[in-house]
Formats: sequence, structure tokens, C-alpha cells
Amino acid sequence: MPSTRRAGGITKRCECRGPDGRRLGKKCPELSKRAHGTYELHQELPVDADGQRRRFRRTGYAGTKEAGVDLSRLQAILDLAGDDLEDQRRVGDLLADVQKRRAPIPELAEVSRRLGVGVPLDGKMTVAQWLDRWMAAKKTRTTTNNGYRSHIRVHLKPRIGHIRLDRLSVGHVEEMFDAIADESDVIRAENAARREQEQRARWPRPGRPPVTERPRLEAERAKLAEMPPFRKVNGPATRQAIRRTLRAALNAAIARQLITFNAAAHVELASAPRPKGLLWTEARVARWRETGEIPGPVMVWTPQQLGAFLDAAESHRLYAGYHLIAHHGLRRGEGVGQEWADVHYEQKYIDVRKGIVVDGWTPIEGDPKTAGSSAPVKIDRETVTVLREHRLRQLAERDAWNARAARDRAEGKNTADWVDTGKVLTAEDGGWLHPDVLSKEFQKLYEQAGLPPIHLRDLRHGAAALVKAGGGDLHDAKVKLRHSTITLTSDTYMELFEEYEDELAERSAAAVPRARRRTTETAEG
Repeated sequence: MPSTRRAGGITKRCECRGPDGRRLGKKCPELSKRAHGTYELHQELPVDADGQRRRFRRTGYAGTKEAGVDLSRLQAILDLAGDDLEDQRRVGDLLADVQKRRAPIPELAEVSRRLGVGVPLDGKMTVAQWLDRWMAAKKTRTTTNNGYRSHIRVHLKPRIGHIRLDRLSVGHVEEMFDAIADESDVIRAENAARREQEQRARWPRPGRPPVTERPRLEAERAKLAEMPPFRKVNGPATRQAIRRTLRAALNAAIARQLITFNAAAHVELASAPRPKGLLWTEARVARWRETGEIPGPVMVWTPQQLGAFLDAAESHRLYAGYHLIAHHGLRRGEGVGQEWADVHYEQKYIDVRKGIVVDGWTPIEGDPKTAGSSAPVKIDRETVTVLREHRLRQLAERDAWNARAARDRAEGKNTADWVDTGKVLTAEDGGWLHPDVLSKEFQKLYEQAGLPPIHLRDLRHGAAALVKAGGGDLHDAKVKLRHSTITLTSDTYMELFEEYEDELAERSAAAVPRARRRTTETAEG
């Protein structure tokens, strides 16, 4: 490999011109005089991207000492590149630009740091360039990275990607979030207008519309076709998530000493309140049956409703998964990822060590959502029985599958044997169960049972409600759900817990026998 150290030196020259008008330079007869002329340094640089030679030149030095200091700095910068041809070119580009702009020769330590982290050596890196480099080095979960990439692609790059990283200010970030909020208002209005237009373009009664109505409906449908499609509104929670992405990227830039200030950390956004869990009380169920309106984004069944669901689901092949989630607060991915090796019947606990999440549609196995989520979970005697019965059912399913596969192969069909993945919940062939299958089957089961709607993840919220119904407190719920802080538990479940307060107060009072109360009850009777 070629060396980065090239020919360089210091010469004396002047601006005198000869009879022909040309500069005499080093040929001036007066150069021997000490006060005549100035000193110039010259240093050959690595070739450019096209293979063209180039040279750094700078004049105007009063003496060889001053010129020698800059020459030594130039050569030290060139030596930083070592034998790496790409680094040599980058250093050459930097110094060629310094000469062109007559800029000060950069400090050796600054060039070394930027060269080491692979960023532009001239300090002109844009926010978009840094975001790309930051994402290329990310080692976080695939689903987390996908969220980062979405924020970067849709919001950060289009709005602030062109700004120099070291010049990004709080004002830039505030303008970005103001624009996102304004755009969301527009999207909300357009979505509402589209809903209204869909109603006008739809014949509201059964059967085909009469001939007299068809021209009007065609005109309304033509208007609908010209309207923007439904789009997602970026509310407070989404904007907070976008800020977290930017803040993490800028913190990484600070750690690499590319910048000293994190603009995203000093932007105030409207808070995104955590959705509160609400019980499906009799009044709420009645209202839902009448209007179809769901009171809140997080709805939780009462113990009676949960019991009705589990009764309806008990014969389903995935019943054990619903039982685990409902009683012990596993997340969907944790339930699908649970392994038999981590089920301890005698000690009555399971180790939650694996989870299967979805990247687009592709299932991916990894660790649980947080470090604290990877923990043992105590289970009750009924859950032990459910798991034992499920294991027997799974083994019978395996034997039936293998017998069918053998018959298929005898008939010339290429059917593989049952796959032993070691999972508690599996597909019919033993392979991983896709998490979405668990959700879709869940919806089918509760609809068949005539229960009010909840999401599968709301079974986990219901596990917190069961803690309260059983006499536990927020700390018990925190332990059960493996939350990192009790604040998270309180923010989500305090209102849900309070819905039990009246019932618990009556039960607590009834636990104390009182003669006067019995006398009063007798008198009233």
C-alpha cells in the first residue's frame, strides 16, 4: 500500500515580476536579502477520486519556523490515514478544501476523532447523514429499529435532514413538531371529510338504488375518488416517540464528540397520557350494545366476564395461552415464545425468557421487551393443571400429525413430520405459532361468547385487575406484570383499581361481625 507521507517542503519566493510581467518567484535576485519575499510551504496530497494528483500550497509565512509548524501539522494529518486508501482520499479532500477556502489547518485531534468514527472530516455532516450512520450501528431489537427507521424516513429526514448536525437548534426542532401537529390537523379534517363523502356516495338501503338516484351516486363517488385516502394522525404519543428517536440519535452524536448540545432534549411537547384501563361494567356493556361505542382504548373484563370467556375457550387448542395471559399477565409475544423447558411444575413457576414478535409479518424470536421482563412468574395449581393437560393434548396432536404425514408420504406426497420447537404454543405442525393467529382466534372466541370487545393485550391488563380483586395492591401488580417502576403500574391501573374500591370496602366491612348490625338488619326485615 502506498504511504500517506508525500513530498513536501518550504521555499522562499516573492511577488516581484520580470519584464514580461510574470512573477519571478524563486528566481528573484533579491531573495537573498533577509527582508525580501515570504516563505511558502507545499505538500503533495493523496490523489482525488478520479486519480488526479493535487498539492497543498500556502504562502505568506514570515519565516521558516512558522511555515514548519503548519507543514508538520499537515504531514501529521496525512499520517492519520495510514494505509487505508479511502481514509487517504478523505484526508486529501479535507486538506484540498482547506487550501481552497484559505481556512486554518484543522487540529490533529479533531481530524483523528472524526476519521475514527467515519464522519465527514470538514464538520459539515448533516442531520440526515448522521441518522443514517447512527442507524447502521444500532444493535437494538429489530422492531425497535424499525420504529426508529420509520420516524427517520417519514418525519426527521424530510423536515430537518438538510440541516448541519452541529447547527441543529431548539428552534429547528420546535418548527418540525409544529409542522407535524399542523399536518395532523389537516389529516383529521380530510379524514372527516372523506367519511362524510363516503356516506353521501353510499346507497343507505338494501338492494340496488333506483335509476333516478344512480347519476347522483356516481357523481358523489367521483368526488370521493378525488379525495385524499385515509391517513394516520400523528397525535401526542407519536410526537413523543419521534422526539425520543431524535434525542437518542443526538445523544449518540454527543458521545462521539460531534456535537455538545442535544436540541431535542429541550423541546416541550404536549404530554401523551397513558391509556387508562376501564372495566366493562353492566352500564358500559348496555351502552355498547345500544350504540356500538367503546368507552376507552383499554377495556378490561370483570372476573365474571373473564370466566365466561375461559369457559368458552377451554376446548380450544390455544386455551393454555389465553389462560397464561389472563391469569399471569404474559405479553402476547411472551406467551407464543414460552418454552416447555422453562415450565417448572413442582415449584409452580415459569421462566419468561423468550418472546416472538412480528417484523412486518415475519415472526422474530428475541428476548422479552425489557430486561426486567425476563423473570420467573409464579403460577397457581390450576395453571399447572392447564399446562399438563395442554402438553398431553400437544403430544396427541403430534402423533396424529406424524401418522397423517406417514400416510401422505406413502401416497407420494411430501409431508414433513411434526417439528419439535420446544414451544408451549405451536402451529398444527409443531412450528412457531404466529402471534397474529393467537389474536385472531381470541377475537373469534369472545365474539362467539357474546362478550364485549377487548384486545388480546387487554387480558394482560385484566391480570392486574385480578390482583386487586384478590386483595393485592399496586406493588403486587407491578411484580406480577414485571414492570420496571411502580409509576408505570400506577399510571395505567390506578383508575382500574379504584373501580374495585366500593366492592372491596363492603367486603372488608362485612368481615367484622357486629351484634348491632344483625339487630338492625332484623329490625329492617
